[in-house]
Amino acid sequence: MLGSFILVVLAPLAATVFYMFAIAQDQYISNAGFAVRTEELGSAADLLGSLASVSGTSSSDTDILNEFLHSQDLLERVMAELDLVEIYTVPEFDPIFAFRDTGKIEDLVDYWQRMVEVHYDQGTALIELRVHAFRPQDAQNIARRVVEESSLLINRLSAIARDNNTRYAQLDLEVSLERLRDAREAMTTFRTQNRTINLEAAVQGQIGILNSLEQQLAKARVDLNLLLLEGLATTDRRIITEQRRIEVIKDLVELERAQFGSASESRPGGLNFSSLAAEFERLTVDLQYAQQTYLAAQAGLDGAIAEAARQSRYLAPYTQPSLPQSARYPDRLVFSLVTGFFLILTWSIGVLVYYSIRDRR
Repeated sequence: MLGSFILVVLAPLAATVFYMFAIAQDQYISNAGFAVRTEELGSAADLLGSLASVSGTSSSDTDILNEFLHSQDLLERVMAELDLVEIYTVPEFDPIFAFRDTGKIEDLVDYWQRMVEVHYDQGTALIELRVHAFRPQDAQNIARRVVEESSLLINRLSAIARDNNTRYAQLDLEVSLERLRDAREAMTTFRTQNRTINLEAAVQGQIGILNSLEQQLAKARVDLNLLLLEGLATTDRRIITEQRRIEVIKDLVELERAQFGSASESRPGGLNFSSLAAEFERLTVDLQYAQQTYLAAQAGLDGAIAEAARQSRYLAPYTQPSLPQSARYPDRLVFSLVTGFFLILTWSIGVLVYYSIRDRR
């Protein structure tokens, strides 16, 4: 038991304490905190145009930013100005906490995620950043670069959102304008082919002609009946004239009525107002719909442009990257005590298992 205790507990604990107090390098931590905000400027009619409201954070943008802080993209952007390999290989000999350069970006990303802690509170949408480094100025410089790149990311997202809104609204306007142009051209073609500007007025005029002919037909029939009541013979010239007049008017009435019937009933070369009215109503509905769609698309574009001008996302730091004055990591005493506790726990479990097996034999 004494030998196992020395081997399992005392030797590893002694090695841990020696490493923590003799080899492990001090690490400085730079803290920073920020959130994504959306500012909405009111129009001139809202509160006399003198106030601006700042809404809460956009959770989607904050989630994107949280993922960006763990990404290789951010690491490469920071490395464009800071030599992270040199910064994290400052200790001459620290096999655990220092970075061992393997030349592979994936290894540096894994080490980066250990040295840059990101704490994201989904309830408040606040992000707290803790950057570890072996020199105070390095920790602050890295934290400052991370905040700058995060701000650039939010600016890019805001610009993309504005461009997408205005671009889609512009496409809708172009489509609606093309539909309106086609509807107007179809209406112009219809009027040209049928030689009429206002079909409703033409129909009303045709109805007036038909009514006038029917009135003349009724009057001719009355005149014929009066002549017959006077006792004139059917061979009388006046009666024959009235009968011919009635036949002519009846033929004209039939011709005019045929223009309101089916296409097969209309005379050759004449107009068929029923089919023309149906076609005119269809073209009118299409034109009205195209006009309303165009007006809605124009209003949508104006609204998208106004919205892009009135709203902007931005990164709001509530804690600037700090310059640490003293090393806070690693906590050598706590690390040694925790290591000793788990070593003793492991040794105790092993001893209990050993005696349990021996007693059963």
